[in-house]
Amino acid sequence: MTQLRPYTVSALIAGTALAPLMAVVLVAAPAAPAQAQQVPDQAIDWTPRRLNQLDRNVRRLERAVTQRNAAGDPVLIETDPEVVVLQAVMENMQRRLADLEATVQRMNGDIERLTFAVDEAQRDNAAMRRLLTDSNNRITELEGQLQAVSEANAPIVADSPTGDARQDFERAIRMANSNDVRARRALEVFVITWPDAAQAREANYRLGDLRAVDGDQAGAVQAYAAALSGWPRTSWAPDATIKLATGLNATDRNTQACAAVREFFQRYGEGAPTTLINRARQIRERAECPA
Repeated sequence: MTQLRPYTVSALIAGTALAPLMAVVLVAAPAAPAQAQQVPDQAIDWTPRRLNQLDRNVRRLERAVTQRNAAGDPVLIETDPEVVVLQAVMENMQRRLADLEATVQRMNGDIERLTFAVDEAQRDNAAMRRLLTDSNNRITELEGQLQAVSEANAPIVADSPTGDARQDFERAIRMANSNDVRARRALEVFVITWPDAAQAREANYRLGDLRAVDGDQAGAVQAYAAALSGWPRTSWAPDATIKLATGLNATDRNTQACAAVREFFQRYGEGAPTTLINRARQIRERAECPA
């Protein structure tokens, strides 16, 4: 049996950063393990000189191990217990890191699902806001219509919204042009409030149109007759006369309808539009007016 010859390379790495981490023992045959060196407590200053020295010592160690192996003298390298401890610590840290990575992956998955859910909730909220906005707009519109209908059906009494005949008339005409349901009432209130105003005749003419549209031929005849009082020479007078004759014919007052047609031809026939002349002839035929 070969005599035990403990061989340590601590001297080769003395004064370098490898000393606190590893002690290497080279032995020729099985022997009792050598005592590990004590790890110094002082911090290591990794200077360029120390790193170079470490590199040289490691190279010397590699050559020594290679030479012993080549000479047939087995070399056993025992790791320093501190290194074993550090390796265990590193393995534990790697396991913990793997656990953390798995946790992060699960959290990322949860975040993606939550993000999708939040996006869905935001879309649903946007749709709800649009629905609520539309509903509020429709409710507001219905409330306005109900108020307008209520005003239109209220008792008609003399009243001036502005205190001025011209402004009241312009207001009523704007309503009529915009098909406001309150236009008819506004004109009816105007002709009661301002019967002697310059705009009263035209207001009655426009009121007759609204009543005719509503199917109130008797009311339309009354309004057209008031508009034509004195047979005004206005741009709308010929049209009002034909509409008056139409209303009289529709309410079975053919004698009066024929009289209105005669007044049309006598007062407005010359220069009247062809369409009005044709309508006057049609009314005369329907009412069987005498030649």
